[in-house]
Amino acid sequence: MNTTNRFPDPRHASPEGIVAIGGDLRPATLLSAYRQGIFPWPIEDYPLPWFCPPQRAILEFDRLHIPRSLAKERRKTLWRLSIDEDFAGVINRCANTPREGEPGTWITREMIAAYERLHQLGFAHSVEVWEGALLIGGLYGVDADGSFAGESMFHIKPNASKLALLHLVEHLAARGARWIDIQTLTPHLETLGAREISRDEFLDLLLTTRRTGLRLFNGAAARHVKS
Repeated sequence: MNTTNRFPDPRHASPEGIVAIGGDLRPATLLSAYRQGIFPWPIEDYPLPWFCPPQRAILEFDRLHIPRSLAKERRKTLWRLSIDEDFAGVINRCANTPREGEPGTWITREMIAAYERLHQLGFAHSVEVWEGALLIGGLYGVDADGSFAGESMFHIKPNASKLALLHLVEHLAARGARWIDIQTLTPHLETLGAREISRDEFLDLLLTTRRTGLRLFNGAAARHVKS
């Protein structure tokens, strides 16, 4: 990839969804990627690959399905939910949470530093679930001009990450958003109504959403980022 933060057209990605190889994780590079529907996914011992998969998973708020057990848990919970109180805590716990079928993590130290910088600039955000002073669940992602891209989530108590997601949906919907980019479909999110759409459909949806100029996180005004 060149150093001008310009990615190739993701509609012409490889069959595996690779758009570009190499480059850096500077804020301007990351923002350029997310604004085009592209995200980094490090692979150990390989140059940094940038992806826009042929099938993209999204969660549309009007298709959200909340199982009865989760709705009950949400009503009676004594846990506290917050936004942007502990971004570093959330991303580090996401990195250190074992994933079934995954021997390591793609959330490397370099990725953590890059997204913490994005958070400081007002582009990356987290949702936290607290039991007293203990962080028991959460998620983080990137606001790409009014379109939220979820990156990862974790929980150490049952349903904590799902409640974090519901809290995020409620927050975003109140600001006019209608969907979240969740990148890849998991059984965990499919039970909530997430589905896959084609890359072209996703990119059209992303462009339409960005044109609305939504402000999703008023408390953290994003600063201008230079190349």
